[in-house]
Amino acid sequence: MHAMALDAVLMVLALGSYAVGALALVVYLFSREGWLRNFGATLAVAGCAAQFAQLGARYAETHIWPLLNLYGSLSLFSAMSVAIFIAFAFRYRLWFAGGFVLALAAIFLAYGVTWNEGVMPAVPSLQSYWAKIHVPLVVSSYAAFLVSFVFSMLYLVKYYANRRYARNGVALAPAGDGGAADPALRDTPALAAAAEGGDAVAEWFGTLPSLAQIDVLVYRTVAVGLPLLTLGVITGAAWAHEAWGAYWQWDPKETAALASWILYAAYMHLHTRHAWRGLRCSWWSVIGFASIIFCYLGVNIWISGLHSYKV
Repeated sequence: MHAMALDAVLMVLALGSYAVGALALVVYLFSREGWLRNFGATLAVAGCAAQFAQLGARYAETHIWPLLNLYGSLSLFSAMSVAIFIAFAFRYRLWFAGGFVLALAAIFLAYGVTWNEGVMPAVPSLQSYWAKIHVPLVVSSYAAFLVSFVFSMLYLVKYYANRRYARNGVALAPAGDGGAADPALRDTPALAAAAEGGDAVAEWFGTLPSLAQIDVLVYRTVAVGLPLLTLGVITGAAWAHEAWGAYWQWDPKETAALASWILYAAYMHLHTRHAWRGLRCSWWSVIGFASIIFCYLGVNIWISGLHSYKV
């Protein structure tokens, strides 16, 4: 099979795996049927493997590093998002969140396909060994932040659900008496009390990790992304010096990347403060990921600069 045809087949396989896997894992989130978890996990692994195979096949055929355009970059972003999630899911049994990760991966991958312009040689400034170091580091950091964003949103949903039950006057369960809802609802007493009263929605929230556990997951995924982004900024400066003669030029992409780095570095510091853990840090993570999307897509597509994809 011709490599370009293989490229298309593998891309369709990845997109299909992510779409069906996302549906299976979303249904698993609400039903907790074991076969749906296994089916969705299998599709996640298959889709991720197909994407890495697609990038490899493209490189083998063209001998052009496939990450130098938005099509290849978004393909790696989707693949690494799923790969990082898979690693955490196997370690911490987090498949209940997989539907959202796979859905986002499918959306970004489908958008990347719209930027497929075929095989084009890289401009001279991109023909550097730094391309094989800098781009994977930065894109992998973005992927880790996507996973942390998903966990942050789960934290916020559960937190505000508990606050809504409390505002509606649900009587709190006695301290330490979470019954069947404990320990997942130990730090959400209004949900725990409602679950004890037989509320089906509150009981479902009890199938999710506790807020404290979700907060730790957000922290650990950010702890994966920040060092990668740090190395990405450093290698990007080295590449810029080689290509343009200066380590830093305050290009819009460089400035946006620095702003994102500052946001996530601040997150790591603020998480050491007890008053900031949980709600505030989850919102900080959401804002951080918004800055990543602006840095990754907003700057590259809509703002002219050295890193722009604008024609």
